[in-house]
Amino acid sequence: MRYILLTAMILFVAVLGCTPVPKEEVPSDPQIENTASNSDDYVPGTWIENWDLAIASAKELNRPVLVNFTGSDWCIWCIRLSKEVFTKDEFIDYAKNNLVLLKLDFPHKLQQSAALKQQNDTLAKQFGIQGYPTIVLVNQEGKEIQRTGYQPDGAAKYVEHLQEMLSEQSVK
Repeated sequence: MRYILLTAMILFVAVLGCTPVPKEEVPSDPQIENTASNSDDYVPGTWIENWDLAIASAKELNRPVLVNFTGSDWCIWCIRLSKEVFTKDEFIDYAKNNLVLLKLDFPHKLQQSAALKQQNDTLAKQFGIQGYPTIVLVNQEGKEIQRTGYQPDGAAKYVEHLQEMLSEQSVK
């Protein structure tokens, strides 16, 4: 009787151990939810993923491009920056009137097209990106103005930080 009970328990554990585990959900990235479709038009205040469209939109709107080099599904500081700054009204309102938003993502789990990966890798090499998040402000020709990363204290302070960086450039 003892052996039957022991055998039943082993089989029970073996069966449970072989049961498929549900896939881990990738955390939702608010930036993706606020990303414009891959159209030929830029909608101010939304994130796009196309460098050429960002530069063309910057020229048309006479604005700098905020390039967000991010690891949206694995980088803790990228996720914090997105939640604390990029999804807040203070930042969105400022961006709508002053920036073109370009997200260059380097995810671990999210799928991307080969062309998007190639574009992002090329730009990461071009700008010498060594860590995430790296925020690069570029002019309408795609030349770097300034760079920064995560900053504490929320969206309003981040907007002030961006304004200071842009005003420093206009003084030079």
